Amino acid sequence: MEKIMFNVGKNLCDECSLALRRFIGHLEGVESIDVEGGMIAVNFNGSKITEKEISRIIKDSIEKLGYKLIE
Repeated sequence: MEKIMFNVGKNLCDECSLALRRFIGHLEGVESIDVEGGMIAVNFNGSKITEKEISRIIKDSIEKLGYKLIE
């Protein structure tokens, strides 16, 4: 299992956090997603989904929810 971290810089509201967990958590290869303290941690199986795919999906999802990732 691999892990990738994303920095949002501020806490996501409860609804946004839940929406992100529901959407990302159902992707094939994603084992778990934790959202806390402005950070998003995704544990995934690299043989089923790539880090690049997860990064793109997280970035798109976060922007749709009205947040920005801090690079």
